[in-house]
Amino acid sequence: MTTIQMVDLRTQYECIKAEVDQAIQQVLDSTAFINGPDVKVFSDELASYTGAKYVVPCANGTDALQIAMMALGFKPEDEVIVPTFTYVATVEVIALLGLRPKFVDVLLDTYELDPEGLEKALGPKVVGIVPVHLYGQCSKMEYILNFAKKYNLKVIEDTAQAIGAVYTFSDGRKSQAGTMGDVGTTSFFPSKNLGCYGDGGAMFTNDPDLAEKLRMIANHGQKKKYYHDSIGVNSRLDTLQAAILRVKLKHLDRYSASRNEVADRYDAAFLNHPNIKTPKRAGNSTHVFHQYTVQVEGCSREELKNHLQEKGVPTMVYYPVPLHLQNAYLEYGYQVGDFPVAESLCKKVLSLPIHTEMKKEEQEYIIEAIKSFFKK
Repeated sequence: MTTIQMVDLRTQYECIKAEVDQAIQQVLDSTAFINGPDVKVFSDELASYTGAKYVVPCANGTDALQIAMMALGFKPEDEVIVPTFTYVATVEVIALLGLRPKFVDVLLDTYELDPEGLEKALGPKVVGIVPVHLYGQCSKMEYILNFAKKYNLKVIEDTAQAIGAVYTFSDGRKSQAGTMGDVGTTSFFPSKNLGCYGDGGAMFTNDPDLAEKLRMIANHGQKKKYYHDSIGVNSRLDTLQAAILRVKLKHLDRYSASRNEVADRYDAAFLNHPNIKTPKRAGNSTHVFHQYTVQVEGCSREELKNHLQEKGVPTMVYYPVPLHLQNAYLEYGYQVGDFPVAESLCKKVLSLPIHTEMKKEEQEYIIEAIKSFFKK
């Protein structure tokens, strides 16, 4: 058996090698490396796939979050509600812009932002909410959007881990992750469900004026070259990466289906296991399983992790410390005990290998390696 990978990008590439190599060669032949035709075509294709009216590419997912907050007019000392159990980029841009995070806890079973925390976090300086569609499924967007409308707040969806997930509203309407709020943001980091071979990101919106602001800010604040109407940044998706993403977008539904097959096998293997709590599927969202994250109960997660490492099975902890307790964000005054669910999850969560080309025999080995730990 080959070496087990958390995400097997090599095998995935080998399956689409001819398509990718041709796409790259076409860009090399054209030498249109910056803002080449593939960037615009990819934007249109991704808009068609997601149902967003406008897609604005940028250099990475962190830039996407920052540009979104700039375009929405957030000012220093404004406050933004954000879950404390997520990757640092979500709050990093808040701090960089001189805004202040208002942390909220997450749900124990689906890991998404806890809607009941919104009321507690609300205050006169709060201007927005950043729900994170963590691990591959949508947050409770209907509640969040209604809350935001009631209090005139902006919503920025962080969908870096959930592109392709579909949310169903109570009236039967369906929307893709990233297309429901004022702005959606995503990352094309190589290990993402739709990943390029470097860095990349994008923003989604259905508002034409906001789309224009996003484009301007991402391009030095200019509509016309050398005429700058606002303060901006330099954040572009390379043409080479856009060409690669055009190829991979055609396979995204297959990738999501493959990840779900892997998740289903894990679910079945650990059904009613006393020490492994499998992730819950939200009733109103599909799941694209960027990560398959279990909770380890009644034993040491670190001992299990070490046991698996000895057996050649990689695992990851996403995330070991909640954001409100990270050294960089202690200045905001939060303390141990403020968000008990997130603090508990950080001690229990463990993400298992999952990817689009996983073979059954590899997964069977992983499952048996986990079960063998509890037989000792």
